[in-house]
Amino acid sequence: MLLESTPPLEKLTWNWQGYKIPYTVTGNGRPLLLVHGFGASIGHWRKNIPVLAAAGYQVFAIDLLGFGYAEKPPIAYTVELWRDQLKAFWATHINEPTIFVGNSIGGLLCLMVLAEYPEIAAGGVLLNCAGGLNHRPEELPLPLRVMMGTFTKVVTSDLIGPFLFNLIRQKPRLRRTLQQVYRDREAVTDELIDLIYEPSCEAGAQKVFAAVLTAPPGPTPAELLPQIDKPILVLWGEADPWTPIAGAKIYQTLAETQPITFIPIPNTGHCPHDENPNAVNPAIVDWLQQIAF
Repeated sequence: MLLESTPPLEKLTWNWQGYKIPYTVTGNGRPLLLVHGFGASIGHWRKNIPVLAAAGYQVFAIDLLGFGYAEKPPIAYTVELWRDQLKAFWATHINEPTIFVGNSIGGLLCLMVLAEYPEIAAGGVLLNCAGGLNHRPEELPLPLRVMMGTFTKVVTSDLIGPFLFNLIRQKPRLRRTLQQVYRDREAVTDELIDLIYEPSCEAGAQKVFAAVLTAPPGPTPAELLPQIDKPILVLWGEADPWTPIAGAKIYQTLAETQPITFIPIPNTGHCPHDENPNAVNPAIVDWLQQIAF
């Protein structure tokens, strides 16, 4: 049985390019940097940070610009922007080889760091890693491609966009959406709903939502993985409808020739670290000990 609430994390503030960015740091030891996914924040790691810190690591987590309680300026949001945010944070607060841990889009950002800035990384942990910030047109069948094109126009409309955003972010709708991507419905707690809902009420949140949904998808894991020689742990909730485990075959294939460890997590959805921390936390700690980090 998962607890309804968890102890609050101490929030600190980092100024990056003139924007206020919340972060937290807990524990002592070799550094881990946790990177959330779309619409999430530092709080999504509340069930992992204390355990990883108690295992002897210094655990950092950060809100990506535009999400959580980070500022939400009306700018172009891209995976390259967030990749550079992570690199700048590392240079300011860590400055030693780090394990980058990411869920969904956060996982893709970690792959980008490992591939493009290998000197700052000691390895990566990917949890249901996204294949891109958005679907690429060629990945969609024609009817869905047309539908998504129409949705893009609607979500960026000054008239309809705010109305649509207000519908999407309502707590009952958030709960239904999360119950689709979490296999364990008991894990969709009021605390989790609040973690996502409250930042959506901040000024600028709707514009960020529209900007992210219409942003370029960025590089694919297939493009990034051949550039990486650092150890990677891939954890995948098998019941994820958003990034189905069938799409994880590339990790399983490359595990034969690259230092990749692939662990499927049964009866778990898109956010295994939050839904099933009792499986995820020991898997991460065991892997960290195996690579002698």
